[in-house]
Amino acid sequence: MTKPRDEVAAERRPEAEPEPAGARKGLTRRGWTLVVSGVLFVVFALVGLFVPVPYVAISPGPTFDTLGQDGAGQPVVKIEGHPEFQPTGELRMTTVSLHDGITLFNALGLWASGRYALAPREDYYKPGETNEQVQQENVKEFQDSQSNAEVAALRHLKYPVKVLAKEITTGSPADKVLAPGDRLLVVNGKNIATEDDVRPALAGTKPGQTISITFQHGTEPARTEPLTLGSQPDRAEGFMGLTPADRADVPFDVKISLQDVGGPSAGLMFTLAIIDRMTPDDLAAGRHIAGTGEITEKGEVGPIGGISFKVVGAREAGATDFLVPQQNCQEAKSAVPDGLHLIKVSSLDTALSALADLKAGRPTPSC
Repeated sequence: MTKPRDEVAAERRPEAEPEPAGARKGLTRRGWTLVVSGVLFVVFALVGLFVPVPYVAISPGPTFDTLGQDGAGQPVVKIEGHPEFQPTGELRMTTVSLHDGITLFNALGLWASGRYALAPREDYYKPGETNEQVQQENVKEFQDSQSNAEVAALRHLKYPVKVLAKEITTGSPADKVLAPGDRLLVVNGKNIATEDDVRPALAGTKPGQTISITFQHGTEPARTEPLTLGSQPDRAEGFMGLTPADRADVPFDVKISLQDVGGPSAGLMFTLAIIDRMTPDDLAAGRHIAGTGEITEKGEVGPIGGISFKVVGAREAGATDFLVPQQNCQEAKSAVPDGLHLIKVSSLDTALSALADLKAGRPTPSC
């Protein structure tokens, strides 16, 4: 006997029991979208918080009165063994602060503050160069700026100079004879009075030629030694392998005490402070004067970096006048804050002349 059609259908398609709650497996497309978005957000947040970007942030740095005292209470500039004068006012050197190792979120926050600028890290660090190496270079430049400031100031005051072997090239002819710091007296029969006398003394010589050199090591008696010249691709004359430098030849010591500062841009302000300490001129004459500029041993003032931040830092420190290297004038003008008078200088002589004009109430060269 055949079963009714409806019973047969019932056997083939039995009723499915309802699924228990939570039995469905896997996420919906919307769920997956939320998960992926959350993971990406976390990754972005971690990168933004912890991964450095290849940029540095630059801002106005601290300023220091070169006529005042350092953080330890010591005079920034002191002349030992020579009468000192007590000038009035301030001769304030300026700096910029460089912030390395910043993350993406740091960079965005600093940039948005309006006080910082971002620049590619490679503009300040050579490829593969570490912070420690940069710091060492800055310290050396700062020490050189102090030496140049001393020579420029004392040369202006008509004190004599001596010529030292500042650096000796490793493996060069001089490396076998002299040491850094030795005083050069005679090279190839020519008396050496300034560093500019050294290279002309080798004019007409040839690589392989033996010359004589007279020098003094410390307080030892002067001695004369033979020196066989080497060669260099960029010169026809013989090569000794030393860098000469003028240094003051005086019976007193100029001490510059300032820590945690690097770079060469304080040279001009150190030079002015030395002169002010050694003479009754009172260069600032009670005014708050700031400035910047690299200086050579002959008193030439060169351009520096970060001038737009330095004028801001100077004004915040209370300066009313700012000495600007002439090559930096255009940039300084574009960033000068209200109440700060820019004075253009190109040399120690022009800086001293401008300060004399300022003191007397006469117009000064401006940017």
